[in-house]
Amino acid sequence: MTSVLDLAPVVPVVVIQDASDAVPLARALVAGGLPAIEVTLRTPVALDAIQAMTDEVPDAVVGAGTVITPEQVNKAVEAGARFLVSPGWTDVLLEAMRASGVPFLPGVSTTSEVVALLERGVREMKFFPAQAAGGTAYLKSLSGPLPQARFCPTGGIGADSAPQYLALPNVGCVGGSWMLPAEAVAARDWARIESLARAAAGLSAGARCR
Repeated sequence: MTSVLDLAPVVPVVVIQDASDAVPLARALVAGGLPAIEVTLRTPVALDAIQAMTDEVPDAVVGAGTVITPEQVNKAVEAGARFLVSPGWTDVLLEAMRASGVPFLPGVSTTSEVVALLERGVREMKFFPAQAAGGTAYLKSLSGPLPQARFCPTGGIGADSAPQYLALPNVGCVGGSWMLPAEAVAARDWARIESLARAAAGLSAGARCR
């Protein structure tokens, strides 16, 4: 099973309000060098958006975010989601994600949650909400006692802070929406989003070369 953390250094976190935006938005992100796309299940059209992106943008690796129930796990996979991301986890949700057959990142924000997942054989996690939960300093502190845990921090991360996260040894990728400003999405300015995606991809490359 391919690791979510190895799909791409930066994963756009997308909230789709209009299903007709799904395909051009995905195309813009892929053209900008960000092929792994997390569509959050926060809107009624999210599953339709995942289906459309998966069907019509073959170079995109589309996943579902804000997954919090086993029912959402099943529906997301049926819609074509190739990975799953949750803001937190329970044993019930964890088992549903494990049984789905696709890669997944359960969310954590404390050391105890990380240890509990390691006990259950899960080594790759979402760190959320990253900035509010301690940011790079917290993750750097975890790398000493828990080097086997790897993270995708998400929440409050922008162009300025993303390279700092990506430079950490226990961070595989970051999630964020800074390349998707609300005014550009509302205006359907796909060229601008492509440009911002390309800049984000460049930031990640620079961080990896340090």
